Amino acid sequence: MQKLDSIEGIQSFTNEETLSLVYISQPNCSVCHALLPQVEELLEDYPKISSAHVDAHKVPEVAGEYSVMTVPAILVFSEGKEMLRKARFVPMGELNQQLAKLNHFIHEG
Repeated sequence: MQKLDSIEGIQSFTNEETLSLVYISQPNCSVCHALLPQVEELLEDYPKISSAHVDAHKVPEVAGEYSVMTVPAILVFSEGKEMLRKARFVPMGELNQQLAKLNHFIHEG
C-alpha cells in the first residue's frame, strides 16, 4: 500500500487507476492501526485494486475534500469516481463482498 501525502497525490492516484482503495487514518486511532493489516491482507486477493494510505494528521485537508468525518475511512474509486465508502467500524466480510462485486464488474464487465 503506497503512502500519499497530498490532495493532488490522492486525486491523481484515484483518477489514474481503474479501481483504487484509499485508506485514511490518524496516528492516535487504535481502530485504524488494527484495521490496516486486515485491509492489506484482504487486498492480496485483489491484485488489480491499487491501494494507498493517507495519514489525515499529515494531510488535514483530506477531511474536507472527501467529507471524511471519522477514521478509519475506506474509499474505493473507479477512475476518480467514488464507488464505495466505509468508515469507523468496517465489517471485513461485507467489505470483501463489495470489493469482489466491484472488481468483477470493473475488470470483467
